[in-house]
Order: sequence, then C-alpha cells, then structure tokens
Amino acid sequence: MSLTERLTTMEEYQPWSREGSPDSRHRKMSFNPVGTWTPATFEEPVGAFEVPKWKRIVQVFAAVIYCLFAAGVVFGYAAIKPVLIKEGVYKDRCTAEELEEGVPVCYQQELRLNFMFTVAAVSTNVVALPVGTILDRFGPRVSGILGAIFITVGALLFAFAAELPVDAYIPGYLFMALGGPFVFISSFQLSNTFPQYSGLILALLTGAFDTSSAIFLFYRLIYQATGDEFSPKKFFLIYLIVPAYILIVQIFFMPSTSYKTVGELVAHVEESATDIVHDSDDEIEDEAIVRRLQDARRVHRESVVSEITELLGTKDATEQTQKEEAKKNISGVWGALHGRSAAEQIRSPWFVLITLFTVLQMTRINYFVATIRSQYTYLFGSLDKAVEINNFFDAALPLGGVISIPFIGLVLDNTSTTFCLGLLVTLATTIGVLGVIPQTWAAYANVCLFTLYRPLYYTAVSDYAAKVFGFATFGKVYGLIICLAGLLNFSQSALDAATHEIFHGDPLPVNIILLSSALLVGIALVGFVYKKSHKIYRENIEEEAEGARETLMPGAKGNGAGARDYGAMRDGNGNGSTSGEEEERGRRNRA
Repeated sequence: MSLTERLTTMEEYQPWSREGSPDSRHRKMSFNPVGTWTPATFEEPVGAFEVPKWKRIVQVFAAVIYCLFAAGVVFGYAAIKPVLIKEGVYKDRCTAEELEEGVPVCYQQELRLNFMFTVAAVSTNVVALPVGTILDRFGPRVSGILGAIFITVGALLFAFAAELPVDAYIPGYLFMALGGPFVFISSFQLSNTFPQYSGLILALLTGAFDTSSAIFLFYRLIYQATGDEFSPKKFFLIYLIVPAYILIVQIFFMPSTSYKTVGELVAHVEESATDIVHDSDDEIEDEAIVRRLQDARRVHRESVVSEITELLGTKDATEQTQKEEAKKNISGVWGALHGRSAAEQIRSPWFVLITLFTVLQMTRINYFVATIRSQYTYLFGSLDKAVEINNFFDAALPLGGVISIPFIGLVLDNTSTTFCLGLLVTLATTIGVLGVIPQTWAAYANVCLFTLYRPLYYTAVSDYAAKVFGFATFGKVYGLIICLAGLLNFSQSALDAATHEIFHGDPLPVNIILLSSALLVGIALVGFVYKKSHKIYRENIEEEAEGARETLMPGAKGNGAGARDYGAMRDGNGNGSTSGEEEERGRRNRA
C-alpha cells in the first residue's frame, strides 16, 4: 500500500513558483523522483469545475473498480500459492527422493515460488520511480494505459506459462506487479474531483488497493469448488477483461491531465480578480465596447468563483488551511528538513534511520506473506493447522486493510510523529513475539495484528517523509527509501535458503534475527525523533519569544529606530533583518 495515498491532499499553502509556470502560486506534491534531472514539461491541470459533475462521479467510480481488480493483486500470493503447488508449478525442481516421499512442496519448488513473489514485491516498490516521472511528465492517462498493457502481458504469460518452453511464471507475475502502481498511483489525483470529499475518495481508492489482494483468494475458492477444473489458464484468460476495462476507461473517461489541487483552485480565484481590466482595452476607442468586454469578464469571473466556492466550501479554502496547519503543529517534526536539498536530506540521520527501519519492516512483512504456511507447518507440526491459519490470513489481509483505513487517518492526523513511530515499533515487536509462540491463539492474534499493522506501516512512512523532508523533494527522497527497501528485499531469498539449509526448516532463528534488528533500529529511530522534536519545539518557542521582544510597535522609538522599522530585528552591529529571515536561519540550524 504505499505509496503516499494519503498525501495528495496535504499541500503546503505557501507561495511558490512552478518550473515553467510562473503563474502557479501554490505547491503541489510531485511524484517525480528525478525532478529537475529530466527535461521539464508542463501541461495546465484541469479544474474540477470545468468537468461535468456526472463525469467526475463516473471517473471516481471507475477508478475504484479497476483498483479493486488490479492495483495490488500480486499481494494475494499466499492465496494463489496452494493452487500453483497443486498444479505442479516448479515441481520439476524436486529431487527423486522428495517425489518418492510425497512431500506437499519440495525445497527448491518452495524457493522458486517464493522468489516469484519476491521479484514482484521488489518491482512494485522500485517501479514507483518511473511511475512518478511518467505521471508528472505525461499525465495520468498515459500512466493508466501503460498499466493496462503491463497487466495484459502479465496475464497472458501466466496463462500460457505451462505450455511455454521457458519459465514464464516469474515474468508474468512481474508484469502484473508492474501494472498495479501505474493504475493506482495515477488515480490519486482524482481526490481533487471533489475537494470537500478528497479524504473519502482516497479512502475508497486505498480500500480498493487493499481489497484487491482478495482476487486470488476468490479464484482459489472457485478452483477448489470446481474440483481443480478451473485452471490458472482459464482464470487468467478471463482476467484479461480487467486490463481491457482499464484501457477503455482511460481513453473515453479519464482526464489526460491531473485535476487542479485546492491550492491551485484558490490561486485561480485570486488571479482572476486582476483579469477584468486588460492592457489591450486602452487600444479600443469606444468606451461602451470596453465596458461590455469588462462586464463580460466580470460575469465570467463571478461564475468561476461561484463554481470553485461550491467545490471548496469557501473560495479561499480557509477550513482546509486551518486543518492542515493544526496537523503540522501536532506532528512535532513538520519542516525539520524543508528547504534543504535532497542530497543534504539523504545524508541526514532522519533519512538513514527511516530507511533502515523501512528495509527491515518490509523484509519482515514480505517474508511472512511468502512463508506463512511453511512457518506454521513447522511450528505446529501439522499441515492441516497451517492450512487453516493460511486460509484465515488470506481473508483477513484485505479485510484488515479496509478496516484500518479510518483509524490510520485518525492516528496520523491527531498524534505526534514520535507517537506514531513508537506505535509502529510496539506493534512490530508484538507481532514478532506472537510469531514465535507455537499456540493457536497466538497464531490468530498474530495474523489479525499483522493485517492491521501492514497498511499503518506503509502509510506512516510516507507521512513521515512528507512532514520531515517536504514536498519539494518528496519524489526523490521517498522514492529512494522505497526503492532501497525494495531492492534489499531480495535478501528474502537468502532468508528462505537459510531457513531450509542452515536451520532445517525452523523459521524461529530468522524471525528472531529480524525481530531483534527491527527493535534496535526502531528504538534508535524513535529516540532520535523524540529528541529532535523537542528541540524543534523549544526553538519555535524561543523564536516566538524573541520576535515578541524585538519587534517594535508602530510609532515606538528605540535603538534609533522609528515606526518604519516595524517587523525588523537588529543585530549587534545595527544591521536589520526581518523576523522571517531569523526564522529561516533558525530552521537551517535544526536537525
């Protein structure tokens, strides 16, 4: 889940200048990880008020549907794995001895199947880099169409994999994994179709993403109900309906450019206020014509303002601005590294610690998803018990993601970042402890907690990146965090091998190593953020107190300064500096 789903509405309501578009005055988060390293192209976003309401409703509904069927299907691996084993996928890698013993799944077969999921999980994270670039440069329609193409290729490869002379299962699963982020991330901008309900729209899209992992669960149930007659080939050929639907929707309904954000809509209103009188009016001699032109412009402006006000609730988005300001204050770390270059941010402990934490947690999550059945088979010494827990996990994974959505928003918006990180470390440690207890109650508790923790973890990391590093470098910094975590997830294959070869199938040593490492890094991260947040709070208080002491009231006299020096501070040499400059110097000294 990732991938910043809650952040598209978290704008900085501050003046700025978009590259190549000096008329845009409000910051908009970019998903482009390379930013100015690639040639800039700019196509004016469309305002929601310019698109009929019915069409916007259709766009949101259609996006929720295709995200439900395509955004995160590869994460239902635990559900489809038994089907692949039953179909004999990679059984040719079993030894003669293993075949004679009739083991449910042999060692090399298990490793190869898990490697298929590892490749898909890694690519889902790494592909965020090109997706962001394509989305920012070519728009959501191109991104969505590419996603449909990747899913089509993946489904075809998987459908005919058993008949091809090469291994097509891994590339097939890989292409399906690549298609998910292209269709999912490109749908984020639809939260701006109805700004007053942006949170609800994002929740629907996120819920669809989490629920999409149940697609393979439903297929497995049908497969078992038909006596294994509904083969993977039949399923994936029917599944081609999904990319066809995405392609049709993208071409005929979805916008080619992203919708304007709240900040851009407000800027539109403010700029239109100066658009009534044009310089060219001086060239027209007939004053009656000039008045008619200006009246027409005024009527058009009032119409636009009325439509934007209906969208936002207020034309200046006062309520949204106040809510975002409150969130910033609560976080305790907002702006810690804002304004610094991406290189400076990447070299800071803020980046290093969250990256290490993300690498370890993502490895633990994907390792558990890939090996849940084999882990509990060893712990309970019973395949039947492991199958029961696996089946429960397959249903709980999408359900837990949906249930947790409203609670995640409440936690992140109403508690400090230190608290959120502490909660993550506590939950992760509890999950690790439950995972090594060979008791049925512990297994079910572990699954329940895991399905709630997974979406919280992914969302909290993206929330941390936005609050600490800022939107200007978000694509580069967050993209690098997820990319590194994804690439290092290839270590999962080594963990699988260690479990089977070194520990003879016992998952406890690997789980304990991951648990201990994550706990140590987590404690370091929480301690660092706690210390820095208190430093930031103290510096803010000191800056406010200093500003209150040194800011001169109009008409007051002191230090040779008159009323004209209002709002300025003087250093020991009598040089003036604004409170804003002092604030900026204080910000640069933080962290």
